[in-house]
Amino acid sequence: MSTAEQTMPVKNQVSEEEWRVRVDLAACYRLIAMHGWDDMIFTHISARVPGPDEHFLINAYGLLFEEMTASSLIKVDLNGNIVLDTPYPINPAGFTIHSAVHAARSDAGCVLHTHTKAGIAVSAQTNGLLPLSQISLLPYASVTYHDYEGIALNEDEKPRLVADLGTSNFLILRNHGMLTVGATIPDAFLYMYALETACQTQIMAQSANVELTQVNPAIVDGIKAQVEAVMKGMGGELAWPALLRKLDRRDTSFRE
Repeated sequence: MSTAEQTMPVKNQVSEEEWRVRVDLAACYRLIAMHGWDDMIFTHISARVPGPDEHFLINAYGLLFEEMTASSLIKVDLNGNIVLDTPYPINPAGFTIHSAVHAARSDAGCVLHTHTKAGIAVSAQTNGLLPLSQISLLPYASVTYHDYEGIALNEDEKPRLVADLGTSNFLILRNHGMLTVGATIPDAFLYMYALETACQTQIMAQSANVELTQVNPAIVDGIKAQVEAVMKGMGGELAWPALLRKLDRRDTSFRE
């Protein structure tokens, strides 16, 4: 690679479509940090790069989510090979999970993984997520579970993880954290917003140490059909511009 190519801005090396995905993905990292759902430099959000190549964007290992920019995101293939020059590495454990989902789900435009305290607490409960609130019913209607198998470095785990996820947009990784899958970055973020809020609400309700009222099973069954309609888009494209405006008021550097 020539010196000129090495110093050329990333924006000049990618398509307009990829740059838009980069900006949205960097924004998603910043929003996760803003909500306090990040775990220092750990956990990951990945997004499919538009086009025929099986390329994906993921965070540079070593940067905080609040530091993420469109240019710092790393482009990799399904084997984790870096396909655009960068000074940063990627987290191999993180890519094991994300590559498994992207390879198996053509609808997986974005895969979002967190280790929040509330999410881990619910993931450690035998009964998992409970139908305790209206917002909990959105993920509850389709959430699936994957048993803990250790730090995600084992390629053999991939088919089991993918089988447990199935066609769901919500996966609770037992004793580990949470994962959402969206056709777009905005949808994956709003799925996580619903799942995280449901987990926080559950832990808060359980901490009162009183008997809890779960939503009537008949209503839960009816919600499943309603959720099928609601989940088609999840309103991500409607909410996303407002979230970007909120980020821009704080700091526009995610766009760089």
